[in-house]
Amino acid sequence: MKTKTVYVGIISREAYKARTMAIARGEYLPKKHEPKIWFESLQSMAQILSNENRKLLKVIVTQKPASLAELETITGRKKSNLSRTLKTLERYGIVKLHKEKNRTVPEVLATEFRVAFGLDELAA
Repeated sequence: MKTKTVYVGIISREAYKARTMAIARGEYLPKKHEPKIWFESLQSMAQILSNENRKLLKVIVTQKPASLAELETITGRKKSNLSRTLKTLERYGIVKLHKEKNRTVPEVLATEFRVAFGLDELAA
């Protein structure tokens, strides 16, 4: 399995907005190893990168299902549940859903996660 490392960060919504605006104004240039995926809290990160979701990602990487129907058969999870989970993972850039003919094929874009956060974003 080829490893694709993605840097994940935890930052408040306000700090994320300020960071995004500074980038847009050209006042800040993100460094290579800064997070590409941001969460507001450890809890929100834990929901997205739960054991169940990480197992799902591993199944996709190792089994390479050709459709959501095939993934449903492999995992025993309902297609509607898989679709919802995969769309959420796609919003975070962890998965890409390709439309091929009359089927949706999932592709895992991130296989390893490095988490970065500090105390600066916490309210006093």
